[in-house]
Formats: sequence, C-alpha cells, structure tokens
Amino acid sequence: MVMPTSYLTHGRSTSIDDHRNLQVLNRIKRYLLPKDFAISNELLLELANGYDLGDALADPLIQDGIKFAKPLQAKILNQNQISDDDLNNSLNRTELHALSQTFSRHPDWFDPKLAAIGAAAYRRYPLMLIWLLRNVALMAGYSIPALSLPLIQTGALVHDALPRLMRTYAYILAVSEYPNSDNRSKFPFDTVLAVGSEGWRQSINVRQTHALVRQKLLTGKLAVPELAKTAAHAQTDNLWNTGYWGIPINQTDMVATHLQFSLLIMRGLQLLGARISAEEASGILHLWQLASFWLGVDLKRLPENETACWEWLYTYLSIQQLDFEVGRPLAKALHDLPSQLMGEDNRRGQFVELVNASVTRTLVGDDIGDGLNLPKSKLRFGVLSAVPILFALDTARLHSDNAAQKLEQFRAKRQDNMNWWLKKNDDYYK
Repeated sequence: MVMPTSYLTHGRSTSIDDHRNLQVLNRIKRYLLPKDFAISNELLLELANGYDLGDALADPLIQDGIKFAKPLQAKILNQNQISDDDLNNSLNRTELHALSQTFSRHPDWFDPKLAAIGAAAYRRYPLMLIWLLRNVALMAGYSIPALSLPLIQTGALVHDALPRLMRTYAYILAVSEYPNSDNRSKFPFDTVLAVGSEGWRQSINVRQTHALVRQKLLTGKLAVPELAKTAAHAQTDNLWNTGYWGIPINQTDMVATHLQFSLLIMRGLQLLGARISAEEASGILHLWQLASFWLGVDLKRLPENETACWEWLYTYLSIQQLDFEVGRPLAKALHDLPSQLMGEDNRRGQFVELVNASVTRTLVGDDIGDGLNLPKSKLRFGVLSAVPILFALDTARLHSDNAAQKLEQFRAKRQDNMNWWLKKNDDYYK
C-alpha cells in the first residue's frame, strides 16, 4: 500500500504509521472503528488545510482592536439600548453583523430536545465528569504539543492551573446546563443552550478569548523563550512558527478539542459503567456540535455521527507529532493540584493524585502516562471498581422512579459541593 504524503504540509504532521504502537490508537481501531476502516487521503488533506484557518469572523475584529463579546451580548439581549447602528453600522463591520446573526437564534439543524437528553446524561455523575475532564480530555491532550503549546506560551495553565481547570469545568457545566423543575428559578430558560443562557454567554466570551490568544501568539514574543530555544520547531526570532504548527487554535485543533469534550468524556463515562443509550450519546454529540459551532468551528468540519468522530480522531492522532517534554509542565501543574490545595504532606492529596494518574493510565494508556511522567500505582486498576457501582446505580435509575429522584438529588448536592471554587470566584455560581 502506497502511503499518502500530500498532507505533509506542516512540520507537525507525521507519517500515518509513526504511532502505530500507541495504545490509545490500537484500542480505538480494535473496538470502535469498522473492521474495514482505512485512513482516507481526503480527511488527511482536510486536517492539513485546517491548520491554516482560524476564525474568519472574530479574528479580523480582534486584529482591529474591537472586543465584541459584551456589546454583542448586550445588543442581542436588548440591554443598555445598544442599537444596530452602534454595533454594526457605525463600526461598519460585516463580521459583527454575521456574529449577531449566529448568536441571535438556534440554527435550523439544532434539536433542543435531543440536546437536553444529551445534557442530562453528560452531567449525571459529577465526580466522573471532573475525573474525565482533567485526566482524559485535558491530560491526554498535553502529549500533543500542537494543543498544549498555545497554553504554555500564554503562561496561563502552568502558573494558574486551578483557575484554568475550573474555568474549563465551568464552561462544560454551562454548555450542559438544562432546565428542569428543580433549577428553573436559577435557569429561567425553556431549552438547553438557550439564547441568553450561561452557556451561550460563555461561548461568546471563549470565542473572543481564542481570537485574542491567536493575535497575541502571531504578533508577539513567546512567553517561554527557553522552550523555543531548545525545540526543533523554534524560530530564531522567538515568534510563533506558523509554517510548522499552522495558526494557533486553528480549525483542525478546535475540532480535536470538540471531540475531547464530547466524544472522549462520553466514552469515558461508558467505560466507567454509565449506561448511556444511543439516543443519549447522539444528544451529547449534538449538544457540543452547537457549542463548537458557536465557538467558530466550521460546521462542515465536524464529524456527523459517533463512528465518523472515531474515524476523525484516529486519523488526527495518527499524524500528530508527540512531544512529551512540551506537555510535561502542564501535566505536572494539573497533577500537583491536590497536594497544593491540601498540603504537600497531606496523604489524602497524595492519594487523589494517584487516583487521577490511574484514570489517565487506565483509560488512555501507560505510554502516554510514562511520557508525561505520571506516577504508576500498583493499585491503579482500582479505578475500575467504579464500573459495577455506576452500572448498578444506572440500572436502578432506569427501573425505579424513586431511585432516579434520589440519584438526581444526590447529583445536585454533589455538583454543588464540587463547585466550591466557582462559588467563591464566579458571580454566576454564587
């Protein structure tokens, strides 16, 4: 078989066989892909093309010094008498008008009932959700420098690990917030991701933040020059190497992030024992499809179903340069959080760190865990003890209304306890 090479347009891309022994790829291919699956040259070219594409609406505004998030929200919600003239005509920007159209209503393809079903399943077990966010979605991504380097070079996650983790956690909570009889007073919307909801508001803010980071990295000096001096992809002027990486937070990497928060967390819940139906799985992907669309991802680039998602992710992981040295500072900052919060000598903090590392090693693979210098516990497969417990709880929920009600009450209380940092630092969660 002749291997395609036309996608090798950036230094970040490798041969599709370079990572054939990576545990996570072998697991995806063995259990989650069709038996006749083969990487397509068409998808390879699509990924390579996406490296050079950012946000066609937000980027030009930020380049011209226009921060759009607050005025856009105010205009759509008819606050402060912000008129079309103020937002569109006086600034004479078609990008602002297009953003206003995007965020003023749900697109025709969005099914709020399906999204609500997905949101309820996504948030059903808060402890598992934070486990999977930090130890699978985030930690596994740190092995891919294309995803971790923008975080390192803004200096954000290494020095402010807890705020960044909790802000990310707050975003996935906001996206999956759904109205029901218990929280309607706090969430006065009749549909998930409603216009004006917290998920809607944060999506606009995150889209602006992404554009600001792109602009900063493309036009300014990197925050960690010592990394640039030693890395093979460095430039002598200490600027972002677009020829090697593509644009920071580009379309392809944003699709990868979309799958981190949707597909990987959903699969992790299933592996830990959650009974997620086919409809709930579709709902989770549909929910995040709207969130990612609002974040500026080209809808045509998002895989349409679960099988297509695994095919896309397998292809992406197969051709990404891995550089554990780049991701280790992020991995260490995230791994050390429990001891930092509880004290360096606190045994509970040390135990939590071992549990977190065990989740990564069990669900992602020892090769990734070793590369990121995560500790290996002799009892690391103990995390799988959650499987029969979660399976039994979900079985009870499905067959007993009383059990379902009690589990929902427990979930809400547990969720509230886990929001301690947000309740202290975020007005919405207070």
